[in-house]
Amino acid sequence: MIPRPHAIDQIDRAFRIHPVGVLLGPRQCGKTTLSRMIAEREVCTYFDLENPVDARRLSAPMTALEALSGLVIIDEVQRNPELFNLLRVLVDRPRNSARFLLLGSASPHLIKGSSESLAGRIGFVDLSGFDLREVGMEQCHPLWVRGGFPRSFLASDDMASMAWRNDFVRTFLERDIPQLGISIPAETLRRFWIMVAHYHGQIWNAAQFARSLGTSEKTARRYLDILSGAYMVRILPPWFENIRKRQVKAPKIYIRDSGIFHTLLQLNTLTDIQGHPKLGASWEGFAVENIIALLGTRSIYYWATHAGAELDLMVMEKGRRYGFEFKYADAPGRTRSMQTAVQDLNLDHLWVIYPGQEEYVLDKKISVLSIKNLDKSCMHINKI
Repeated sequence: MIPRPHAIDQIDRAFRIHPVGVLLGPRQCGKTTLSRMIAEREVCTYFDLENPVDARRLSAPMTALEALSGLVIIDEVQRNPELFNLLRVLVDRPRNSARFLLLGSASPHLIKGSSESLAGRIGFVDLSGFDLREVGMEQCHPLWVRGGFPRSFLASDDMASMAWRNDFVRTFLERDIPQLGISIPAETLRRFWIMVAHYHGQIWNAAQFARSLGTSEKTARRYLDILSGAYMVRILPPWFENIRKRQVKAPKIYIRDSGIFHTLLQLNTLTDIQGHPKLGASWEGFAVENIIALLGTRSIYYWATHAGAELDLMVMEKGRRYGFEFKYADAPGRTRSMQTAVQDLNLDHLWVIYPGQEEYVLDKKISVLSIKNLDKSCMHINKI
Protein backbone atom coordinates (compact mmCIF):
# COMPACT_ATOMS: atom_id res chain seq x y z
CA MET A 1 0.00 0.00 0.00
CA ILE A 2 1.36 3.41 -0.99
CA PRO A 3 0.86 6.06 1.72
CA ARG A 4 -0.87 9.31 0.74
CA PRO A 5 -0.09 11.75 3.58
CA HIS A 6 -0.66 14.88 1.52
CA ALA A 7 -4.24 13.89 0.70
CA ILE A 8 -4.93 13.01 4.33
CA ASP A 9 -3.54 16.39 5.37
CA GLN A 10 -5.92 18.12 2.94
CA ILE A 11 -8.89 16.30 4.47
CA ASP A 12 -7.76 17.20 7.99
CA ARG A 13 -7.51 20.86 6.96
CA ALA A 14 -11.03 20.74 5.51
CA PHE A 15 -12.40 19.35 8.79
CA ARG A 16 -10.72 22.11 10.80
CA ILE A 17 -12.98 24.55 8.95
CA HIS A 18 -16.12 22.59 8.02
CA PRO A 19 -18.23 19.81 9.59
CA VAL A 20 -18.59 18.13 6.18
CA GLY A 21 -15.72 17.11 3.92
CA VAL A 22 -16.17 15.76 0.41
CA LEU A 23 -13.46 13.65 -1.21
CA LEU A 24 -14.02 13.72 -4.95
CA GLY A 25 -12.24 11.91 -7.75
CA PRO A 26 -12.65 9.29 -10.48
CA ARG A 27 -13.75 5.77 -9.74
CA GLN A 28 -10.98 3.44 -8.50
CA CYS A 29 -8.53 6.26 -7.70
CA GLY A 30 -8.15 5.20 -4.05
CA LYS A 31 -10.83 7.22 -2.23
CA THR A 32 -12.18 4.25 -0.27
CA THR A 33 -8.72 3.07 0.76
CA LEU A 34 -7.82 6.59 1.86
CA SER A 35 -11.01 6.95 3.89
CA ARG A 36 -10.29 3.66 5.67
CA MET A 37 -6.82 4.95 6.58
CA ILE A 38 -8.50 7.96 8.17
CA ALA A 39 -11.10 5.75 9.88
CA GLU A 40 -8.37 3.74 11.62
CA ARG A 41 -7.43 6.81 13.69
CA GLU A 42 -10.78 7.18 15.49
CA VAL A 43 -14.24 5.76 16.09
CA CYS A 44 -15.99 5.73 12.73
CA THR A 45 -19.29 4.66 11.16
CA TYR A 46 -19.03 3.63 7.51
CA PHE A 47 -21.72 3.44 4.81
CA ASP A 48 -21.14 2.33 1.22
CA LEU A 49 -24.11 3.16 -0.99
CA GLU A 50 -23.05 0.48 -3.48
CA ASN A 51 -23.56 -2.10 -0.72
CA PRO A 52 -27.27 -3.12 -0.70
CA VAL A 53 -27.22 -3.51 3.09
CA ASP A 54 -25.85 -0.01 3.67
CA ALA A 55 -28.23 1.43 1.07
CA ARG A 56 -31.16 -0.07 3.01
CA ARG A 57 -29.76 1.28 6.30
CA LEU A 58 -29.90 4.74 4.76
CA SER A 59 -33.37 4.32 3.28
CA ALA A 60 -34.52 6.15 6.41
CA PRO A 61 -31.51 8.49 6.64
CA MET A 62 -32.62 10.69 9.54
CA THR A 63 -33.15 7.67 11.77
CA ALA A 64 -29.81 6.14 10.73
CA LEU A 65 -27.68 9.28 11.06
CA GLU A 66 -29.09 11.57 13.75
CA ALA A 67 -27.79 9.57 16.74
CA LEU A 68 -24.26 9.14 15.37
CA SER A 69 -21.21 10.97 16.65
CA GLY A 70 -17.56 11.07 15.63
CA LEU A 71 -16.60 10.46 12.01
CA VAL A 72 -19.28 9.24 9.60
CA ILE A 73 -18.12 8.14 6.13
CA ILE A 74 -20.60 7.80 3.27
CA ASP A 75 -19.08 6.27 0.13
CA GLU A 76 -20.45 6.78 -3.42
CA VAL A 77 -22.66 9.63 -2.23
CA GLN A 78 -23.58 10.57 -5.82
CA ARG A 79 -26.00 7.63 -5.74
CA ASN A 80 -28.19 9.53 -3.26
CA PRO A 81 -27.79 13.30 -3.74
CA GLU A 82 -30.84 13.94 -1.52
CA LEU A 83 -28.59 13.23 1.47
CA PHE A 84 -27.06 16.70 1.12
CA ASN A 85 -30.27 18.39 2.26
CA LEU A 86 -30.50 16.11 5.30
CA LEU A 87 -26.87 16.68 6.25
CA ARG A 88 -27.50 20.42 6.40
CA VAL A 89 -30.12 19.78 9.09
CA LEU A 90 -27.85 17.41 11.03
CA VAL A 91 -24.73 19.59 11.09
CA ASP A 92 -26.76 22.66 12.09
CA ARG A 93 -27.94 21.03 15.32
CA PRO A 94 -26.74 23.05 18.37
CA ARG A 95 -24.85 20.10 19.88
CA ASN A 96 -23.79 18.30 16.75
CA SER A 97 -20.77 16.09 17.47
CA ALA A 98 -20.56 14.30 14.12
CA ARG A 99 -18.32 15.01 11.16
CA PHE A 100 -19.24 13.66 7.78
CA LEU A 101 -16.76 12.54 5.11
CA LEU A 102 -18.50 12.02 1.78
CA LEU A 103 -16.86 10.15 -1.09
CA GLY A 104 -18.02 10.71 -4.65
CA SER A 105 -17.06 9.89 -8.22
CA ALA A 106 -18.69 12.94 -9.77
CA SER A 107 -18.02 16.65 -9.51
CA PRO A 108 -20.42 18.96 -7.64
CA HIS A 109 -22.10 20.15 -10.85
CA LEU A 110 -23.07 16.52 -11.60
CA ILE A 111 -24.22 15.97 -8.00
CA LYS A 112 -26.94 18.56 -8.26
CA GLY A 113 -27.53 20.75 -5.25
CA SER A 114 -24.55 19.66 -3.15
CA SER A 115 -22.87 23.04 -2.97
CA GLU A 116 -26.13 24.94 -2.55
CA SER A 117 -27.50 22.71 0.20
CA LEU A 118 -24.35 22.80 2.32
CA ALA A 119 -22.96 26.22 1.43
CA GLY A 120 -20.59 27.37 4.17
CA ARG A 121 -20.56 23.93 5.79
CA ILE A 122 -18.66 21.84 3.26
CA GLY A 123 -15.03 21.56 2.16
CA PHE A 124 -14.03 19.88 -1.09
CA VAL A 125 -10.87 17.82 -1.59
CA ASP A 126 -9.97 16.49 -5.05
CA LEU A 127 -8.13 13.18 -5.30
CA SER A 128 -6.60 11.81 -8.47
CA GLY A 129 -4.58 8.66 -8.97
CA PHE A 130 -1.00 8.34 -7.71
CA ASP A 131 1.39 11.17 -8.55
CA LEU A 132 5.20 11.30 -8.65
CA ARG A 133 5.45 12.58 -5.10
CA GLU A 134 3.62 9.46 -3.84
CA VAL A 135 5.26 6.73 -5.91
CA GLY A 136 8.75 8.26 -6.01
CA MET A 137 10.42 10.16 -8.82
CA GLU A 138 12.34 7.04 -9.89
CA GLN A 139 8.98 5.52 -10.92
CA CYS A 140 8.37 8.28 -13.48
CA HIS A 141 8.20 6.12 -16.61
CA PRO A 142 6.03 3.32 -15.15
CA LEU A 143 3.64 5.95 -13.80
CA TRP A 144 3.54 7.70 -17.17
CA VAL A 145 2.86 4.47 -19.10
CA ARG A 146 0.33 2.93 -16.70
CA GLY A 147 -1.26 6.04 -15.22
CA GLY A 148 -2.05 6.71 -11.59
CA PHE A 149 -5.02 4.43 -10.92
CA PRO A 150 -3.71 2.19 -8.09
CA ARG A 151 -4.69 -1.16 -9.63
CA SER A 152 -3.24 -0.17 -12.98
CA PHE A 153 0.03 1.18 -11.57
CA LEU A 154 0.52 -1.76 -9.18
CA ALA A 155 -0.34 -4.48 -11.73
CA SER A 156 2.13 -7.33 -12.17
CA ASP A 157 3.13 -6.27 -15.70
CA ASP A 158 2.17 -3.88 -18.51
CA MET A 159 -0.28 -6.31 -20.12
CA ALA A 160 -2.14 -6.85 -16.83
CA SER A 161 -2.23 -3.10 -16.37
CA MET A 162 -3.66 -2.58 -19.86
CA ALA A 163 -6.28 -5.29 -19.29
CA TRP A 164 -7.43 -3.55 -16.10
CA ARG A 165 -7.68 -0.20 -17.89
CA ASN A 166 -9.68 -1.70 -20.76
CA ASP A 167 -12.13 -3.14 -18.23
CA PHE A 168 -12.25 0.21 -16.43
CA VAL A 169 -13.19 2.07 -19.63
CA ARG A 170 -15.95 -0.41 -20.39
CA THR A 171 -17.36 -0.34 -16.85
CA PHE A 172 -17.23 3.45 -16.74
CA LEU A 173 -19.25 3.74 -19.95
CA GLU A 174 -21.72 0.92 -19.37
CA ARG A 175 -22.35 1.26 -15.63
CA ASP A 176 -20.99 4.44 -14.04
CA ILE A 177 -22.38 6.95 -16.52
CA PRO A 178 -25.96 5.51 -16.42
CA GLN A 179 -25.81 5.54 -12.60
CA LEU A 180 -25.40 9.32 -12.77
CA GLY A 181 -28.74 9.50 -14.58
CA ILE A 182 -27.10 10.23 -17.94
CA SER A 183 -28.72 8.44 -20.86
CA ILE A 184 -26.15 8.39 -23.65
CA PRO A 185 -25.37 5.18 -25.59
CA ALA A 186 -22.07 3.76 -24.34
CA GLU A 187 -20.68 3.38 -27.86
CA THR A 188 -21.43 7.03 -28.68
CA LEU A 189 -19.60 8.26 -25.61
CA ARG A 190 -16.72 5.85 -26.31
CA ARG A 191 -16.33 7.33 -29.80
CA PHE A 192 -16.31 10.82 -28.36
CA TRP A 193 -13.78 9.85 -25.67
CA ILE A 194 -11.44 8.39 -28.29
CA MET A 195 -11.80 11.58 -30.34
CA VAL A 196 -10.80 13.61 -27.28
CA ALA A 197 -7.73 11.36 -26.93
CA HIS A 198 -6.71 12.23 -30.50
CA TYR A 199 -7.10 15.94 -29.63
CA HIS A 200 -5.27 15.53 -26.30
CA GLY A 201 -3.27 18.70 -25.64
CA GLN A 202 -4.99 20.63 -28.43
CA ILE A 203 -7.51 23.46 -28.49
CA TRP A 204 -11.17 22.47 -28.17
CA ASN A 205 -13.16 22.95 -31.37
CA ALA A 206 -16.82 22.13 -30.80
CA ALA A 207 -17.70 22.45 -34.49
CA GLN A 208 -15.14 19.83 -35.51
CA PHE A 209 -16.35 17.36 -32.89
CA ALA A 210 -19.98 17.98 -33.82
CA ARG A 211 -19.31 17.30 -37.52
CA SER A 212 -17.46 14.08 -36.75
CA LEU A 213 -20.23 12.84 -34.45
CA GLY A 214 -23.11 14.08 -36.60
CA THR A 215 -24.50 16.09 -33.68
CA SER A 216 -24.87 19.73 -32.70
CA GLU A 217 -22.10 21.76 -31.06
CA LYS A 218 -24.25 21.94 -27.92
CA THR A 219 -24.37 18.15 -27.72
CA ALA A 220 -20.61 17.86 -28.25
CA ARG A 221 -20.05 20.32 -25.41
CA ARG A 222 -22.45 18.34 -23.20
CA TYR A 223 -20.43 15.16 -23.81
CA LEU A 224 -17.24 17.03 -22.90
CA ASP A 225 -18.82 18.36 -19.70
CA ILE A 226 -19.90 14.85 -18.71
CA LEU A 227 -16.39 13.43 -19.08
CA SER A 228 -14.96 16.46 -17.28
CA GLY A 229 -17.48 16.14 -14.45
CA ALA A 230 -16.54 12.47 -14.03
CA TYR A 231 -12.83 13.43 -13.78
CA MET A 232 -11.88 11.76 -17.05
CA VAL A 233 -11.06 14.92 -19.02
CA ARG A 234 -9.35 18.15 -17.98
CA ILE A 235 -10.52 21.38 -19.59
CA LEU A 236 -7.61 23.82 -19.26
CA PRO A 237 -8.85 27.41 -19.59
CA PRO A 238 -7.00 30.03 -21.63
CA TRP A 239 -5.37 33.12 -20.13
CA PHE A 240 -5.86 36.34 -22.02
CA GLU A 241 -5.34 40.00 -21.19
CA ASN A 242 -4.93 43.33 -22.95
CA ILE A 243 -1.47 43.03 -24.50
CA ARG A 244 -2.34 44.23 -28.02
CA LYS A 245 -2.11 40.74 -29.47
CA ARG A 246 -4.86 38.45 -30.73
CA GLN A 247 -5.03 35.67 -28.18
CA VAL A 248 -6.68 32.25 -28.29
CA LYS A 249 -9.78 32.13 -26.10
CA ALA A 250 -10.86 28.50 -26.42
CA PRO A 251 -9.77 25.91 -23.80
CA LYS A 252 -7.36 23.02 -24.30
CA ILE A 253 -8.45 19.47 -23.53
CA TYR A 254 -6.56 16.56 -21.98
CA ILE A 255 -7.32 13.00 -20.90
CA ARG A 256 -6.47 13.38 -17.22
CA ASP A 257 -4.91 9.97 -16.59
CA SER A 258 -1.99 9.10 -18.87
CA GLY A 259 -2.75 5.38 -18.59
CA ILE A 260 -6.34 5.84 -19.76
CA PHE A 261 -5.06 8.06 -22.59
CA HIS A 262 -2.70 5.29 -23.72
CA THR A 263 -5.52 2.74 -23.45
CA LEU A 264 -7.83 4.77 -25.68
CA LEU A 265 -5.04 4.92 -28.30
CA GLN A 266 -4.08 1.25 -27.70
CA LEU A 267 -0.49 2.05 -26.67
CA ASN A 268 0.62 -0.84 -24.47
CA THR A 269 4.26 -0.14 -23.69
CA LEU A 270 6.79 2.68 -23.43
CA THR A 271 8.14 1.63 -26.85
CA ASP A 272 4.65 2.02 -28.36
CA ILE A 273 4.33 5.50 -26.85
CA GLN A 274 7.77 6.64 -28.00
CA GLY A 275 6.95 5.66 -31.58
CA HIS A 276 3.54 7.35 -31.68
CA PRO A 277 2.77 10.85 -33.08
CA LYS A 278 1.10 11.78 -29.76
CA LEU A 279 4.33 11.23 -27.78
CA GLY A 280 4.83 14.93 -27.03
CA ALA A 281 1.18 15.46 -26.14
CA SER A 282 1.23 12.44 -23.83
CA TRP A 283 4.30 13.79 -22.03
CA GLU A 284 2.69 17.23 -21.71
CA GLY A 285 -0.53 15.89 -20.21
CA PHE A 286 1.36 13.68 -17.74
CA ALA A 287 3.52 16.58 -16.57
CA VAL A 288 0.55 18.97 -16.33
CA GLU A 289 -1.35 16.62 -14.01
CA ASN A 290 1.67 16.13 -11.76
CA ILE A 291 2.30 19.85 -11.43
CA ILE A 292 -1.34 20.45 -10.54
CA ALA A 293 -1.18 17.67 -7.94
CA LEU A 294 2.07 18.96 -6.43
CA LEU A 295 0.92 22.59 -6.25
CA GLY A 296 -2.66 21.88 -5.22
CA THR A 297 -3.89 24.96 -7.06
CA ARG A 298 -6.84 25.78 -9.31
CA SER A 299 -5.24 28.91 -10.79
CA ILE A 300 -3.94 27.17 -13.90
CA TYR A 301 -4.13 28.29 -17.52
CA TYR A 302 -2.47 27.97 -20.88
CA TRP A 303 -1.68 30.92 -23.14
CA ALA A 304 -1.47 31.26 -26.90
CA THR A 305 -1.63 33.94 -29.56
CA HIS A 306 -2.83 33.67 -33.13
CA ALA A 307 0.70 34.66 -34.20
CA GLY A 308 2.04 31.37 -32.81
CA ALA A 309 3.45 32.25 -29.38
CA GLU A 310 2.27 29.91 -26.63
CA LEU A 311 2.86 28.68 -23.11
CA ASP A 312 1.85 25.14 -22.14
CA LEU A 313 0.95 26.00 -18.54
CA MET A 314 0.79 29.16 -16.45
CA VAL A 315 0.31 29.03 -12.70
CA MET A 316 -0.84 31.99 -10.61
CA GLU A 317 0.34 31.84 -7.00
CA LYS A 318 0.37 34.66 -4.42
CA GLY A 319 0.19 37.33 -7.08
CA ARG A 320 3.09 35.89 -9.09
CA ARG A 321 3.09 34.16 -12.46
CA TYR A 322 5.09 31.05 -13.33
CA GLY A 323 5.32 29.26 -16.64
CA PHE A 324 5.96 25.66 -17.67
CA GLU A 325 6.88 24.20 -21.04
CA PHE A 326 7.04 20.45 -21.65
CA LYS A 327 9.53 18.96 -24.10
CA TYR A 328 10.17 15.28 -24.73
CA ALA A 329 13.71 15.93 -25.98
CA ASP A 330 17.28 15.14 -24.95
CA ALA A 331 18.41 18.75 -24.50
CA PRO A 332 15.66 21.34 -25.03
CA GLY A 333 16.78 24.87 -25.81
CA ARG A 334 15.28 28.32 -25.61
CA THR A 335 12.71 29.30 -28.22
CA ARG A 336 11.32 32.64 -29.35
CA SER A 337 7.91 31.53 -28.01
CA MET A 338 9.35 31.09 -24.51
CA GLN A 339 10.96 34.52 -24.59
CA THR A 340 7.72 36.09 -25.79
CA ALA A 341 5.75 34.40 -23.00
CA VAL A 342 8.20 35.61 -20.33
CA GLN A 343 8.01 39.19 -21.60
CA ASP A 344 4.32 39.49 -22.50
CA LEU A 345 3.04 37.70 -19.41
CA ASN A 346 5.66 39.12 -17.04
CA LEU A 347 6.54 35.66 -15.73
CA ASP A 348 8.65 35.38 -12.59
CA HIS A 349 10.20 32.22 -14.00
CA LEU A 350 9.67 29.62 -16.72
CA TRP A 351 10.71 25.98 -16.34
CA VAL A 352 11.16 23.61 -19.27
CA ILE A 353 10.30 20.11 -18.02
CA TYR A 354 11.96 17.21 -19.86
CA PRO A 355 12.75 13.50 -19.19
CA GLY A 356 16.54 13.87 -18.96
CA GLN A 357 18.78 14.10 -15.90
CA GLU A 358 20.73 17.35 -16.25
CA GLU A 359 19.50 20.75 -15.14
CA TYR A 360 20.73 23.94 -16.76
CA VAL A 361 19.90 27.59 -17.25
CA LEU A 362 18.79 28.97 -20.63
CA ASP A 363 18.20 32.57 -19.59
CA LYS A 364 17.85 34.70 -16.48
CA LYS A 365 14.20 33.61 -16.14
CA ILE A 366 14.24 30.32 -18.08
CA SER A 367 15.73 27.03 -16.91
CA VAL A 368 15.53 23.36 -17.87
CA LEU A 369 14.46 20.93 -15.16
CA SER A 370 14.22 17.13 -15.08
CA ILE A 371 10.74 15.86 -14.34
CA LYS A 372 12.32 13.78 -11.57
CA ASN A 373 13.07 17.06 -9.79
CA LEU A 374 9.69 18.60 -10.51
CA ASP A 375 9.06 19.03 -6.80
CA LYS A 376 11.91 21.61 -6.71
CA SER A 377 10.02 24.13 -8.83
CA CYS A 378 6.77 23.42 -6.97
CA MET A 379 8.47 23.91 -3.58
CA HIS A 380 9.98 27.16 -4.84
CA ILE A 381 6.51 28.42 -5.84
CA ASN A 382 4.86 27.31 -2.60
CA LYS A 383 7.52 28.92 -0.40
CA ILE A 384 7.24 32.40 -1.90
